[in-house]
Amino acid sequence: MLRLGELDALRRRRGRSALLLITDRCPVGCAHCSVGSRPDSPRITDHALFEEMVEGLCADEDLRVVGVSGGEPFVERRGLTYAARRIHESGKALVPYTSGHWGAGGDPPGWIRSVLGMSACVVLGADAHHTSPRAAVAAAARAVADAGAWLVAQVLDDPAQIEDARDLLTGALGAGWPDHAEIHPVAPLPYGRARGLFPAPRRVTGERLGRCAIAHTPTVRYDGRISACCDENVIMGAGPPDLHRLAGDREGVRRALADLAADPFLAVLGSLGTGALTALPRYRDLARREFSGICGICRHMLRRAGGERDPLLRALALIPPPGSPAASPSGPPEVAPAASPGTPPARELRASPPPRRAGGPSAEQGPA
Repeated sequence: MLRLGELDALRRRRGRSALLLITDRCPVGCAHCSVGSRPDSPRITDHALFEEMVEGLCADEDLRVVGVSGGEPFVERRGLTYAARRIHESGKALVPYTSGHWGAGGDPPGWIRSVLGMSACVVLGADAHHTSPRAAVAAAARAVADAGAWLVAQVLDDPAQIEDARDLLTGALGAGWPDHAEIHPVAPLPYGRARGLFPAPRRVTGERLGRCAIAHTPTVRYDGRISACCDENVIMGAGPPDLHRLAGDREGVRRALADLAADPFLAVLGSLGTGALTALPRYRDLARREFSGICGICRHMLRRAGGERDPLLRALALIPPPGSPAASPSGPPEVAPAASPGTPPARELRASPPPRRAGGPSAEQGPA
């Protein structure tokens, strides 16, 4: 089992986590989909290339956890079965992200139960905007718990939706559901089909944006494209060239991941944050400029640098990140995903019995 706090801790460490995107396709059609996945979106067509991408991840000895996402990964039976088996055999924690649509028939087929059985944690979209039938999501939750994987029910950070998720888990798993699951409220992302559905995030000065929570989680796509993080816009091809790599085989995956892990800009963005970056002469004028989120300032800084990494930046990258044994206990706050005005940041929430108050990887995207 891998709980959300443990997963997040690994994602904050360079070279310890990655996301495998195995399809752009999804049959659910949620109105708030931040990548605009559809039933006819692209999917795996070159399975030999896909298997090389998987093998490249499995061969990385530093990786401890591999998330598997899409689209909806469970529409790719052949690809997901292969990836789950190989990731599990390589000794890495497998974490699928799913809508749970496959629970519609009640008891899932054997191949899905096998994938769940190899999973350390399953992140299940359970918010009100997901269009998977409630009964299907409940059945999916039961299947995850029966398989022995930890369940993270991800919902939008709204009191009504959090309460609804508690009711769903109670109905699916009984009053003891906190022994098998937790609820993870996240801020809405107004991108993809959700553009215009949610308020735009509030603007914050560059020096106060903090650390990027996903700067150390590269994404490997089924088609050989590799991105520096799991930001929705970046994995779909947006952003400066510094954020993108292309691999044709497992060795290409290894080189790309090593290159991204060694990038001093990404190292500082994910550890010391924008406060340290805006102290550098090259970016000092951005300290008081307002941005809609950390992705905006990241893109701006990378375009300004034009691929160059100056000595001061390289020196900053050598400073131990806050929280490490060699660092002081205090440090800049970690940036939360896209927070709209009046919306509290995303937080981990382990539910407990009443009356105490008791969900893909992402960060804020949008124009600077």
